[in-house]
Amino acid sequence: MRILVTGSCGYKGSVLVPRLLSEGHEIISVDNEWFGHNLPNHEKLRHYQADIRDLPVNYLDGVETIIHLANIANDPAVDLNPSLSWEVNVLATQQLAEKAVKSKVSHFIYASSGSVYGIKEEKKVTEDLDLVPISVYNKTKMVAERVLLSYAEKMKVHCVRPATVCGMSPRMRLDVAVNMLTYQALSRGEITVLGGKQIRPNIHIDDMACLYMHLVNNSRQIENGCFNAGFENISIREIAELIASKVDCNIVFKESNDPRSYRQDSEKILKSGFVPKKCVSTAIDEIIKGYKNGELVESDKCHTVRWMRTNKFS
Repeated sequence: MRILVTGSCGYKGSVLVPRLLSEGHEIISVDNEWFGHNLPNHEKLRHYQADIRDLPVNYLDGVETIIHLANIANDPAVDLNPSLSWEVNVLATQQLAEKAVKSKVSHFIYASSGSVYGIKEEKKVTEDLDLVPISVYNKTKMVAERVLLSYAEKMKVHCVRPATVCGMSPRMRLDVAVNMLTYQALSRGEITVLGGKQIRPNIHIDDMACLYMHLVNNSRQIENGCFNAGFENISIREIAELIASKVDCNIVFKESNDPRSYRQDSEKILKSGFVPKKCVSTAIDEIIKGYKNGELVESDKCHTVRWMRTNKFS
């Protein structure tokens, strides 16, 4: 199958693309390379350094499935330039959907976010609950979902709402909870926890890649719509304590004004046959191993906001 992957050099894309290649798929890779080129050479990989806001329609020639990962990710990054984020996260997504329909693409998979729910008190946050986004980033994801679902009669549309992703990647991120706290423990022997009671759903990056592959391989059997993808709802405090059980470190608690606390119920995707195989504990173990063997090296590119602020992308 010929698959177009946008944001292919990013945190998730650089794990997903090699797995798709290993299954024999032909990959059209598109990334503006703001965070570098993080993909291997492969005879079935055709890579373009390009901006999705100006994507030539011929890149979609023969493409059956699009996996749209490209976006300005997380609240602080979006707040650097909200106008840019509306352009990239929403307008470019709508333009890509139009090109997909014209090119007779049959399947569109969109990387949304579990944060579209906002602050929820329910213990089971399912896909049918109201969306109450509390940030510009959340709003761009919600609007992009609704834009894409308006095309559901013209192609299969699956919107994935991932939890916080954790684990090792060629384009490593050290600004997401599990990765950040584990690296703090390893590099300075101390974890700083802001608040701690906030609940976060989590998903291992390998399971994230496998979930996208599951949708690719079972597109005809899985209905149009939105799917949660978070399999461990645990507090920031519990994450820190789990890390401290594996790394000799102190935990320092500080006050926080971050109100975000939400859970996810992912029974819908589980009923489709998907089975997660890894967990937060696995991700911590892999980060520890990567740090000790020198595979994990911190740089500004590991911190999305720091890198974007320094380089002033537009």
